[in-house]
Amino acid sequence: MRQNTATPAHALPVIAFIGGGNMASAIIGGLIDQGQQASQIEVLEPGAEAREALRSTHGVEPLPEAGAALERAQVVVWAVKPQVFRDAAAQAGAHVRQALHLSVAAGIRCDSIVRWLGCERVARAMPNTPALVRKGMSALYARPAVSAAERQSVEAIMACTGEFLWVENEKQLDAVTALSGSGPAYVFYFLEAMVRAGVGMGLSEPQAYRLAVATFAGAAELARRSDEPPAVLRQRVTSKGGTTHAALQALEDAGVGASFEAAMHAAERRAHALGDAFGA
Repeated sequence: MRQNTATPAHALPVIAFIGGGNMASAIIGGLIDQGQQASQIEVLEPGAEAREALRSTHGVEPLPEAGAALERAQVVVWAVKPQVFRDAAAQAGAHVRQALHLSVAAGIRCDSIVRWLGCERVARAMPNTPALVRKGMSALYARPAVSAAERQSVEAIMACTGEFLWVENEKQLDAVTALSGSGPAYVFYFLEAMVRAGVGMGLSEPQAYRLAVATFAGAAELARRSDEPPAVLRQRVTSKGGTTHAALQALEDAGVGASFEAAMHAAERRAHALGDAFGA
């Protein structure tokens, strides 16, 4: 994995965000924390409530509709839902064709973005929601027309949200979407199950929740620091005939591992389908 050694955020040019939702807000907050001035950030956000939230939280002055103010941006971050990307490009494209374009929209492929904007300098990032607390994981892809310096700008933007790595094949972003993009929901799903089980075994809900969250965080940090694969780490806490063995055997008997893998493949197929459905 490429470590976060990107250009400091304060060295970035003017950045425009098309869409001002949670992910845009997370990136904007990270940029400002790293030294980017609010005056060097433009945001196009049609929703009045979202504009007020951005104004009060980050001190930016969002635009309700596309206009000439966007033309000063050297980098444009497309932070819109896949189903509205094409319409957003039609509205804002004329003002931002000269810029480097970075999309954080799931599924929408570079070829579609190039066709809509008439610009070959397009990169994509697949972040996840821990970006909201600067603990995100993003995968990055750039078309050949994106220069080395522009790749550094992409890195600097996404480094503000956590870690990143580059992929060489755009198709890999569908797998990334299934693994890390949707991954926080899988963690929350298992957290819910662990808390329900804990309550069912006599713990209070706050006790079960605290134990479960700390266990996920601790196990993830242990895996991060270890050079050994997860299977070895799992075996080390699994004594034959013990409590952990009983739990894991129950999961295997229920086919949880196979079902989990099938679920991730379903997410990958959906990411691909989004590109087919909304990238035409």
